[in-house]
Amino acid sequence: MPEFELPLGFRFGGVACGIKASGRPDVSLIACDQAVSAAGVYTQNQIVAAPVVLSRSRTPSASIRAVVTNSGNANACTGGQGDQDAAEMCRLVAAQVGCSEEEVLVMSTGIIGRHLPMERVEAGIASAAEKLGDSVDHFSAAAAAILTTDKSPKTAHRTVELDGQQVRISAMAKGAGMIAPNMATMLGVVMTDAAIAPQQLQALLSSAADVSFNRVSVDGHTSTNDTVLALASGKSGIEITPERADVFRETLTEVCVELARELVADGEGAQHVMKIHVGGAGSDHDADGIARAIGESPLVKTAITGGDPNWGRIVSAAGYAGFQITPAQTTLRICGTKIFENGTPIAYDAASLSQTMKATPEIDIELIVGSGSGEATRWASDLTCEYVRFNSEYTT
Repeated sequence: MPEFELPLGFRFGGVACGIKASGRPDVSLIACDQAVSAAGVYTQNQIVAAPVVLSRSRTPSASIRAVVTNSGNANACTGGQGDQDAAEMCRLVAAQVGCSEEEVLVMSTGIIGRHLPMERVEAGIASAAEKLGDSVDHFSAAAAAILTTDKSPKTAHRTVELDGQQVRISAMAKGAGMIAPNMATMLGVVMTDAAIAPQQLQALLSSAADVSFNRVSVDGHTSTNDTVLALASGKSGIEITPERADVFRETLTEVCVELARELVADGEGAQHVMKIHVGGAGSDHDADGIARAIGESPLVKTAITGGDPNWGRIVSAAGYAGFQITPAQTTLRICGTKIFENGTPIAYDAASLSQTMKATPEIDIELIVGSGSGEATRWASDLTCEYVRFNSEYTT
């Protein structure tokens, strides 16, 4: 038996329909037993895929019945035909689950600029609908069918007790490359059986995404398709009242942070995750901007790949980030070892620290930039030769 329980009110299916040349699963379907509350956060790229335009227009909502996802084709930069195909996916799902097409949300991921093979998509939706079920195996099949270059599915689960009663949260996500904040290149669906009004769900999701999916980076490249949806079925009978909201928000955020860290750890070619914490800034916003500059620096990333405690790359990235720092109060630790203090390098065992870095999957970078109260944490991957090789051959 699994160590978690799936939220009530949802069924899942995932199949292969031939969108991917590899033959791997590429159509995922989540169906709701009845209309649910839904919310979404989306890419801030100005080049936006057709499914993002459609789903963004339908959230937040109190009447969503299904989410369909295809992988292997982004349906981005596909003109009017792409819009029609996204709408047709919703129509096909609605016919299968017995709802209106306006009650369906759609997500796509894969190569940009190619039209969907709609005959295959139609067959895949029909097949996924036939396989819908509420078991962990069904959930896992749906989670596998949203992947592209990921090494493995990314899922997270929590059960939270509210006034002696249990509410369940389960989530799935995909993403391994073209990942940057606003909102990381990813798709995700977070489901709960709590009863939450659409606008409240939107606020909760936006808050959780801001400290999770918007705090990760693999390559600094924001996608056209980024989408995270939240669905609340209410099947537990537990309403998220103002008194319960803080505990629920904390648990929802834990789920989102877990998935966000998995995205970075699975970054294409990644060997290490950097956990970058910046403190002493003028504001949390400033600290976040500094952490982002560090995490997206190719020189910092490659130093982490090689286990090189090259502190000059880190503090100089903080210096050009565009936010006020105090050099004379700037202090840096890597993996707990202090190597730069109040603007001055200090003695440390570089060889030992290098070995620690090479052997540690998650590299802690702690940077103090002044005496302010601002602080923030971000996660970023390193940069390896495998990342370059993979992305130089991605479409060929």
